[in-house]
Parts: sequence; structure tokens; C-alpha cells
Amino acid sequence: MIVRRVELGDFRNYLRAHFDLAAGLTAVIGDNGQGKTNLAEALAYLATLQSFRGVPTDALIRIGADQAIIRAEVEHDDGRVITVEAEINRTGRHRVLVNKQRLGRPRDLLGVMRVTVFAPDDLALVKDGPGERRRFLDDLLVALHPKNDALRSDLDRILKQRNVLLKQAGGRLNDEVAFTLDVWDVKLAETGEAMGRARRALVDRLAPMVETAYLDLAGPGTRPADESTTADESTTADESTTTMIYDPPWRRTGLAEALVAGRSDDVRRQISMTGPHRDEVDLGINAMPARTHASQGEQRTLALALRLAGHRLVADRTGSPPVLVLDDVLSELDPSRAAALLAHVPPGQVILTTAGVLPEAAATAQIVRIAGGTVIV
Repeated sequence: MIVRRVELGDFRNYLRAHFDLAAGLTAVIGDNGQGKTNLAEALAYLATLQSFRGVPTDALIRIGADQAIIRAEVEHDDGRVITVEAEINRTGRHRVLVNKQRLGRPRDLLGVMRVTVFAPDDLALVKDGPGERRRFLDDLLVALHPKNDALRSDLDRILKQRNVLLKQAGGRLNDEVAFTLDVWDVKLAETGEAMGRARRALVDRLAPMVETAYLDLAGPGTRPADESTTADESTTADESTTTMIYDPPWRRTGLAEALVAGRSDDVRRQISMTGPHRDEVDLGINAMPARTHASQGEQRTLALALRLAGHRLVADRTGSPPVLVLDDVLSELDPSRAAALLAHVPPGQVILTTAGVLPEAAATAQIVRIAGGTVIV
């Protein structure tokens, strides 16, 4: 799919603006603070109804306005053109229209428009706590199949109810609390096991793609060869290896048994301590934990590899690459890795924003210049 046109009204720093986008690589160029990331945010919002910056919806509305509008024309591979429009209101309910028909549930928008975003803050995928990595997996599961959105919602709802019960128990386990916990534990075990299976299958599929993407970006010679390496082995030894492991302890015994074993601790702490909501995804480079032992350049390259691998997986599974948005990525990479990224840009529509000089290696189909929320070229 490609986005042919984007129109913005009172969105962030845009009063009124429209962008006609090319099918290949569009470079969006402008100084910092002019609206490049705002365009990227608008594209992503239409796909997920969330800001990848993690801000409340009020922040998306231009100061002094009561409503923001994002509208896009999306051309699918079969030739269908779908118009998607989001009305973001400062007061009252938001509204989403697909071909001018109001959407009943946000979930019904999933798949109409797919967008993969890499932004500087994605360093958190590697550097920050496990919540970032869980969110990455679960967002990817939803992009692969809308049914996984229901699974995630069910898990969140069950955990919320179980935690309310634990809080109400006040640290005391009586017969009534135990009976109600039994009911919620059955639900949590069933839904949590389903989430665990989905995450494990996803990581098994994703891990080799992450390693391929990392090697494409980092290139050979990123790991010194061991002194004992033979000449025939030198090519392999000169390349970094990445690992991605999802193996939470509760999956070894089953979630139902783990919940029983941890019940007294849950009651004492008044919160659910076991389950998919506390899982970790271990990322490594050259057999060392990437979070604590990798350089920031390696961490950023791994974060980008995660996004590119997820993008490729969605493209393979759905048969059509999502729109790839690379927001200010070139400024975060050294010249060799920036050149490697441009040499390995995946097929499909790509939106690349930058405040710097566009490298000669960028095979752009179109260049758009932005100043003060206005398209000047």
C-alpha cells in the first residue's frame, strides 16, 4: 500500500497543509521544530489512533484550535483507494471515518493503513526496561493480525480486575478473596498462555530477521576475530551476532501453576506479580546483554534492526509492505551505518525526515521541504 495524499488541519503546528507523496522514497527536509516529526506522527496516528511519541491527544491539536483533522488517501495493491479521516476533538469524542463512513470500533481500522515508524526515542527498545520490549512485541502482533488486539485488551482487562481485587483484600487472604481469585486466575491463565504462545512464536520468527537487519546496518568487521579463528572461519567471526530470547519462567511450569505458587506474594504486595505483563525479552549482541554491555551506537543499530525486521515480517505476512517512516534517523547514525541503511531500504513507500544534508546515496523519488508548518517546495 502507499499513501498518495495527506491533509492536515490544525494538527500540531500545521494550520492547513497537504502532501502528495511518491510511491518510493520521499525525503522531508527542514530545520528542527518545523513540523517534520509532526507529519510522521500524523501518518502513524491514522494507522493506530495513537501517537508514537506517547502524548495525550490534546497535544495533537494546534494551540488555539478545538479540533485537529488528519486525512489520507491510501492506495492498496489491488488498486482500491480508501480515504481515512480522523477528527481529534479537545472536548467530546473523537471520530474516525473510512470512506466517509463512521467507524464503530477503533479495532475496525486495523489493517486499513499500516505504518512502521522508527524514531530517535526507539533507543528505549534496547536501553530501557522490559515494558518497552513487551509493547514492541504486542504492537507487532496486532499489526500482523487484528485478533491479537482483542487478546491484548482481554489480558489488560483481566489483570486490572485481578489487581482491584488484590487491592481490596488489603493484604489478607480469606475464603471469599480466595474464591474470587480462583475465578480470575482461570481467566488469566487461559488468556496469558495464549499471549505467551503468540509472543514466543513471534520471537522465533523475528529473531533471525533481526540478526540479518543488524548485519546489513553494521556491516562486517564489527566484532574482532578470535585469535584461534581459522582463515575459513574469518568471515563469520568478523560479523556481530544478535540474540532475541523470550523465555519467561512461568511458561516452564504453566501460568496456572505459577499463579498458585505466587498467590501469597500477590496478596501481600496487593498486585499481580506473575504473568505476561511482567515478561522480559532478552536482547544480546555477541553473547552479551545489549542493554548493559553494548555501546549506544550498537544499541541504536539494534533498535533500528528490530523495527526493520518487524516491518519485513508484516510485509511477508500481509503481502504488502507498510509505509516506512524513518524520522530523523540519519542524525543518529554514523556515516557508514547511515549509508548502509540507505543501501538496504526495504521495498515500498518510505518517508525519511532529516534536518541535515541528504546523502548522495539516498535514491529519492521526491523531496519535500518544510518551514514553520508550511510546505515550501
